[in-house]
Amino acid sequence: MVIDPQFEFASSFSDGLAAVQVIDGKTTKWGFIDKQGNVVIKPQFEFATSFSDGLAPARIVEGKTAKWGFIDKEGKTVINPQFDLVGSFADGLAAVKINDTKTNKWGFIDKDGKMVIKPQFELVTPFSDGLAAVQIGSGKTAKWGFIDKQGNMVIKPQFDRGSPFSEGLAAVRQGNEKSGKWGFIDKQGNMVIKPQFDDFLSFSEGLASVQIGNDKSGRWGFIDKQGKTVIAPQFNSEGGFISGLAAVQAGDAATGKWGYIDKQGSMVIKPQFAQSSDFSEGVAAVRVRSKTSDSWGYINR
Repeated sequence: MVIDPQFEFASSFSDGLAAVQVIDGKTTKWGFIDKQGNVVIKPQFEFATSFSDGLAPARIVEGKTAKWGFIDKEGKTVINPQFDLVGSFADGLAAVKINDTKTNKWGFIDKDGKMVIKPQFELVTPFSDGLAAVQIGSGKTAKWGFIDKQGNMVIKPQFDRGSPFSEGLAAVRQGNEKSGKWGFIDKQGNMVIKPQFDDFLSFSEGLASVQIGNDKSGRWGFIDKQGKTVIAPQFNSEGGFISGLAAVQAGDAATGKWGYIDKQGSMVIKPQFAQSSDFSEGVAAVRVRSKTSDSWGYINR
């Protein structure tokens, strides 16, 4: 344990900092720590998420309202709080939503806060590999396609759900949320791994985490980019591979513990944590629970 358990919640490190939640009187606040556990941006935000491209989303209360803006690594607000929902910056753009009677849609801003792709989508994912998944329409007629950074539709809306590209592939679902299956397409929209999975995590270090079976009885394993199973489905839940390790939950959802496996499927950090996150920048956030305490800290490899 390199940073002792002490936080209500802790996120992964990114850009050298991690967002953490602490108790502040009767409420909780979010701030940021460095890898030595020092508070570098004091807890002051209603909510905050990880840094990306040098900026972090932060939900800031002004009077009786709270809006999302973006802060820099000194904690200075660089894009004023004005959005009802936001995503992190990726490929220089961030998804934002303003709830009003005219739009109530998602668009994308640049790092100056300028709206570069006007709000027009029901739902979106972050940009990755130069593309973002977007939902056109709503209800039973909704379909997902992919746009480029100029807002051009480059893969026509045809999927029942979409996800960000990672390592040249993106997961897409055919069918509804209950019975549909996930497969993977390439950047030309070709289905390269046929829909067959009940859930997934994006490719990372050449492998993707996939679920076979429903949430109650299903198990998670890993496939390669040809769709071949390389680690058999056996875990209740899992994360993606980062620096050669992946977080996995052994046992059931209620009592199972989290540990870490390598790419051969061998357990290299034994299951012992109530929750755990992927390794990032050499450390991973883990939740340690006992009869007297329940808090988050950080481990190294």
